[in-house]
Amino acid sequence: MRKCSCSCLQIREHHRKLRKEAKKRGHKKPKKDPGIPSAAPFKEELLREAEQRKQRLEELKQKQKLDRQKELEKKRKLDAKKNAAKIKEKTEGKESSRKSEAKTNKLLDKNSKKSFCRELKKVIEASDVVLEVLDARDPLGCRCPQLEQAICSGEDKKLLLVLNKIDLVPKENLEKWLNYLKNEFPTVAFKSATLLKDRTMQEKVTKRSARIDLSRNTECFGSECLLKLLQEHCKTQNKAIQVGVVGFPNVGKSSIINSLKGARPCNVGPARGVTKSMQIVHIDKQMKILDSPSIVADPSNNALALAMRSIIDTGESGLANVLEGIDAILNHCSKQQVMMFYSIPDFRNTKEFLTLLAQKRGMLKKGGVPDTESIAKLLLCDWTGAKISYHSQPPEYQRLPPYLTEDKIAEMQKGFNLKKLEEENTTTVTALKYPNLASSITFQSAGMTNGTIEEKVLEEASEHENLETGEEEEEEKEEEENFTESDDDQGNGEEEEEEKNKEENNTQVIRKANLEKQQPRCTNPEKQIAEGRHSNTLPFSLEKMADEDDAYDFNTDYV
Repeated sequence: MRKCSCSCLQIREHHRKLRKEAKKRGHKKPKKDPGIPSAAPFKEELLREAEQRKQRLEELKQKQKLDRQKELEKKRKLDAKKNAAKIKEKTEGKESSRKSEAKTNKLLDKNSKKSFCRELKKVIEASDVVLEVLDARDPLGCRCPQLEQAICSGEDKKLLLVLNKIDLVPKENLEKWLNYLKNEFPTVAFKSATLLKDRTMQEKVTKRSARIDLSRNTECFGSECLLKLLQEHCKTQNKAIQVGVVGFPNVGKSSIINSLKGARPCNVGPARGVTKSMQIVHIDKQMKILDSPSIVADPSNNALALAMRSIIDTGESGLANVLEGIDAILNHCSKQQVMMFYSIPDFRNTKEFLTLLAQKRGMLKKGGVPDTESIAKLLLCDWTGAKISYHSQPPEYQRLPPYLTEDKIAEMQKGFNLKKLEEENTTTVTALKYPNLASSITFQSAGMTNGTIEEKVLEEASEHENLETGEEEEEEKEEEENFTESDDDQGNGEEEEEEKNKEENNTQVIRKANLEKQQPRCTNPEKQIAEGRHSNTLPFSLEKMADEDDAYDFNTDYV
C-alpha cells in the first residue's frame, strides 16, 4: 500500500508541474461560445448575419474545390498530350532525322567543291564568249591554265581577259601588263563600280557642292569598251550570244556584271564564295551574261596561291592555313615597304609582325594580349580585297604556254577590232588617278595558279571496273568446269592451248582496266573528238617558267 501511495503522489505532482508550465506558456483551454444572450437587443438580426457568413464561407470552399478539380483536369490533359507527342516523336523521329539530314546534305553540296566545279563547267559549256577576270595587282597569279586550255580546245569559243581593279596599280605597271597580255588574248582595262566613293577617282570640279548619295554606285570605267566588243561579236555571228564570267575568288566577277547592267542583280561581298550557282543576267535582246562560282584552286599549289586564290576556311580549322598564307605574302614582298605602309618597326618573323600590328590597331584580348588570330584574318581580307595597293612586274621574256600557238592566238583575236580596243583602253587609263610607285608595295608573283574544273570520279570508275573483271573471271571459271565435265576424253595438248588463250584474254582485260583508270571517262563524244584533235598539247599540269621560280626574299637586303 505504501508503494502505491508513493507512485500516485508522484503522478499528481508531475501533472501539477505540467499544468503550471502550460499556464506559463499561455496554453489555456478553449472557451465555449456562450452565444447571444436573450436579453440582447437585435438578437434576430445578429443571428441572420452569422448564418449569412457561414453560407459565404461554404460557397468559397466549394468554389476552391471546383477550381482545384479544373486545374487537375488540365494537368491530366496536358500530360496526355505530352505522352502522345512523345509517341509521335518516337515514330516520326526517323523520318524527321532523314529529312534534316537531306537538308544539311543539300546545303553542304552547295558549298562543296564538286558543286562549284559542276556549275563552272555548265557556264563554260553554255557560253560562246568567256571573260576571264584578272586582278591587276597580280594578273599572272589569277590566270588558270586548265580553264584556258579547256576553252581553247573547244570549238567556236572566244576568250577575253578583263583586267579589273586597275585603280590600285601604278600607271606604268598597268601599261606594261596591257602590252604583255594583249600578245596572247584581247585584254580590256576595267574599273568596276563600287558602293562607296573612291579616293583614287578624279573628282569633277563643280560650282555647287552637291551631297553624295552613298546608296548609288560610283562611276565605272571600261564598261563601254567591253560592251562594244561583245556587240561587234554578236554582229559577226548573226545570233544571240551568251557570255560567261569566270575567275578565282575576290577578283570582281559579280561587280563587273553589275557595272555592265547598271544595277545590282548579283550579290557582292568581301567574303569569298558568295556566288554558289550559275546566274543568268539579261543585258539586251542579243546578249546574256552568265555569272559563275569561283574556280577551285588545286591543293598542289604553293602556300601563296592557296592563300590568295582559294576559298580558305577562316574558322579554327583553317587558322593554320591563314597564318601560312600571311607568311608567304610577307616573304614575297619588300620588308621595308611593308614596314613603311603599316608604320611598324622592324620585325623578325610573321608572329612578331602580327603582334605589333594588333597592338597598334588595338585588337587585344583579356589582359592586354594581342589578338593575332583576328588580325591575321583581317589582313588576308585586305590583301585579297580592294584596300591595299601592291603591284607585280610582268616577266621579262614572254613564253607562250604549250596550249597556245600562233594559229590559236589568231583564232582568238579574229572578229575583234584590236585598234579600237587599244584606243579605248588608253582613254580608260587616262581617266583614272593612280597611286605612286613609292606608295605601292612591290609584290613577287608566284606564277599561274592551277585549278580543278572537272569532277574526278576515278575511284568510282576503278571500283566498277574491278567488279566487272571479277564477274568475267567467275563466268570463265564456270565455263571451264562445264567444259571439263563434257569433254573429259580430249588430249592434254588441247587443254594447254586453251589455258594459254585464257591467260592472254585475262591479260588483255587487265590492260584495258588500267588504261581506263588512267584516262577518265568522257560522256560527250564531241569532247573526245576535240581532245583527239588537240592531243599534241601538254596536260593540265604546266611546267613553271624560268622567271616564275620561287620568290626572291627581299629581307636579305636589309640585314
